[in-house]
Amino acid sequence: MSTPPIPVASQAIAFQAPASPTPAPPPAPSAQQPPRSPLRLSSSNRLRRSVTNAFVSGLAILATVLVLTPLIAILGYLLYKGASSLNLAFFTHIPAPVGEAGGGMANSIVGSGIILTLASLMGIPVGIAAGLYLAEFGRGSAIASAVRFTADVLNGVPSIVMGISIYALVVLHQKHFSALAGGIALAIMMVPTITRTTEEMLLIVPNSVREAALGLGVSKWRTALSISLRTASPGIITGCMLAFARVAGETAPLLFTAFGNQFWSFRLNQPIAALPLQIFIYATGPYDEWHRLAWAGALVLIVLIMVSVTLVRIFAGRGILKGNS
Repeated sequence: MSTPPIPVASQAIAFQAPASPTPAPPPAPSAQQPPRSPLRLSSSNRLRRSVTNAFVSGLAILATVLVLTPLIAILGYLLYKGASSLNLAFFTHIPAPVGEAGGGMANSIVGSGIILTLASLMGIPVGIAAGLYLAEFGRGSAIASAVRFTADVLNGVPSIVMGISIYALVVLHQKHFSALAGGIALAIMMVPTITRTTEEMLLIVPNSVREAALGLGVSKWRTALSISLRTASPGIITGCMLAFARVAGETAPLLFTAFGNQFWSFRLNQPIAALPLQIFIYATGPYDEWHRLAWAGALVLIVLIMVSVTLVRIFAGRGILKGNS
């Protein structure tokens, strides 16, 4: 017997896909509790943030005042004690004989300029070169670690120890004190600060700058000198000025090297006067006139340091020391 065919209507019903369920509508928000924005701050949080901001700002202002107060007090006292002793003779005359009134520190001002110039000419190039090696060529090497350790140790060496060392190494061989020995002592004191500052400033320079120069075919040493060093020049100049300001007022190294001089002296192989030395001699002397000149000399020394540092920062900001047009 043959099977009877299934009706078409039955086939349609058998193969009809089930209908998808209709999604239920979202529940309507309650009229009593409106939706709350997640970015909206409550009044208590706003008050807490305002109080915290005011408290931290007050601490910052207090810290600034605590830092500036000693500086202003010292500068004000120097102006009070030293300004009245400044006159034309102070800048044009040499020290008067013992027991006589008057005199000045003209030879000491010139002598300090000579010694600091020598120290800068010797210490700044060596410090920058050492920092350049540590940051660009000696990363991870044993020599770089030794140089870095030596610089950190020299930063903590007392200045009088540095003076005694140069006395034994230079003065005893020369058989006399000299401006050159004083310049060498101050230069060695400048090198560690400049070295570490130069290294840190060069490490801040992005590696993409170096890679761009190397990708253009520039040699590594040329990249280090023309790209990395110039990019980091503002920070390096600041480090040089910090080192200069540190050694400008040093007295102990000059006691064993330059020794001082009561007369004019411009020869590098002879004892020479220096402003810190003359201030020390007058401050420890028994005469009131010497004490008055010592306060005036201290004021002049501080002003000279501030003026020199300010001028260098101005020139650096204008791009004169960066090589920019």
